[in-house]
Amino acid sequence: MGGSEEFTIDVKGSETVVAVLPVQEHRLPLSNLDLLLPAMDVGVFLCYRNPEGKHCRSTFASMASLLKASLAQALVTYYPFAGQVVANSVGEPELHCNNRGVEFVVVFADVELRDLRLCNPDDSVEGKLVPKKKEGVLCVQATELKCGSLVLACTFDHRVADAYSANMFLVAWSEIAMLKPLSRLPSFRRSLLTPRQPLQLHPSFDRLFVPVSSLPPPKPHHSDQAVNRIYYIAAADINRMQSSAKRRTKIVVFTAYLWRVLAKAAAPEDRWCRMGVVVDGRSRLGNAAMSSYFGNVLSIPYGSLNVESLRRMELAEVAEVVHRWLRPGTTEEHFRGLVDWVEVHRPEPAVARIYCEEADEGPGCVVSSGRAFPVAEVEFGWGKAAFGSYHFPWGGSAGYVMPMPSAKGNGDWVVYMHLQKKVVEALEAEHPPVLRPLTPDYHLTDTN
Repeated sequence: MGGSEEFTIDVKGSETVVAVLPVQEHRLPLSNLDLLLPAMDVGVFLCYRNPEGKHCRSTFASMASLLKASLAQALVTYYPFAGQVVANSVGEPELHCNNRGVEFVVVFADVELRDLRLCNPDDSVEGKLVPKKKEGVLCVQATELKCGSLVLACTFDHRVADAYSANMFLVAWSEIAMLKPLSRLPSFRRSLLTPRQPLQLHPSFDRLFVPVSSLPPPKPHHSDQAVNRIYYIAAADINRMQSSAKRRTKIVVFTAYLWRVLAKAAAPEDRWCRMGVVVDGRSRLGNAAMSSYFGNVLSIPYGSLNVESLRRMELAEVAEVVHRWLRPGTTEEHFRGLVDWVEVHRPEPAVARIYCEEADEGPGCVVSSGRAFPVAEVEFGWGKAAFGSYHFPWGGSAGYVMPMPSAKGNGDWVVYMHLQKKVVEALEAEHPPVLRPLTPDYHLTDTN
C-alpha cells in the first residue's frame, strides 16, 4: 500500500484567536437534545495540496495567517465556539459565551501528503494531525507537510454542535476567507426545541434512551480492541448494493450491509446484534428556521436481531428491517416526543441506549450519515480539499461509522470507522470487496 508508518510533528506555535468584535457576555442554555450528548469531542480534517505553481503562490505562513484572520471574523457570528461549557445551578452543562477564544496550533509534520497512510488514522491522524482540545469548545490545528501541503483540522465539543452545525461553521469560515457573503446565518433559538405543554410521553423512548443512573454496571472489556479505519466505497458498488433492495435508500442498504458483517464477526456467546442510525431532525420538525439551527438535533433509533437469523438473511431482507425501525424515528412527533422525554428526566443526564453495552444485548454499531459533509465547499483560496474526513475515536463499546462524500465529487463515499478489530477483519474479508482501504493513488487524484 505504500506510505509512511511513522512521522514526527513539531509544534511551531500556539495562540488564542478571539472574535474580532466584542461579544456581549451571556449564558446560552443547551437544548434538551444537546443534553443527550455526554462530554465528548469530535474531530474533522481537510487536506489541501501545495498550491505552489497553481493559480496562487501562497506560502504556508500566509495561509495560516489568513486562516487565523478569517477565524476571528467567523467567531463573531459563531460566538458559541469561542466560549466554554460550564455547569448551571442544577449541575447541567450550559454555554458561557465569553469570547475566551479558540486555541490555534501551528505544526510541521515531517511527511509528504502522498505518504500519509490515511487508511489507518490511528497512526497518521490521531495525536498528530487532529488536535486534542484542552479547554473551551473548539480548537484548530494547521499542519504544514514536508511537500508544502496543508492539513486543517478542528476538534469541537459535541454537546455544543453536531456535524450539521460544524459544517455550517466550516463553510462560513471559508466564505469569509474568500470575501464572500455568508450563505447562511446560524440560529441559536432554543425556543425551536422547547418542550410541549402539557408534556406528551411515549413509552418507545424508554427503549431508545436511558437515564445514566439506570445503566447497569459496565461489562468487562473484551480483549478485542477498537481500531479506526478510513475506507472508500466506489459509486458503482453503492449502486450495486442498492439495486438488491430497490425501494430503500443508499444509507439504509449500507446500514443493512454493515449489520450483516457485524453478525458475522459476533462472538459465540453473542446472541443479539444491534444496529442504530443517527437521524438529523432539522428537516423533520416542520419549521424552515430549523435549516440554520446551530446545536444538536439528533436521535438514534436502533434495532436488535438474533445473530444466527441475521447471518441467514439476504441483504434486501435486512434493509426492510432497518427501514421498519428507522421510519418511526424520522417524524416530527418523534423529535417533539424526545424533547418532552428529556424534560421529564432533567436534571439527570440521559444517553442513547445503543451506546451502552447491556448484559442482555450483544455488540452494537451506529451509522451516522456525514453525506452532507461540505468537502468541496470549504475552500480558502488555495484550491479545493484533496481529501476530508471526520475523526471520532470516541472510546465507547459500540462501533461508530460515518460515510461522507468523496472529494472527487464522483459519487464515491469516504467512510470513517471506529470498530472492534474483529469486525474490521470481517469487513476486509468480504467478497466482492465493498469497503476498500484508502491509498495515495485514490485520495490524491484530481478532484472535480
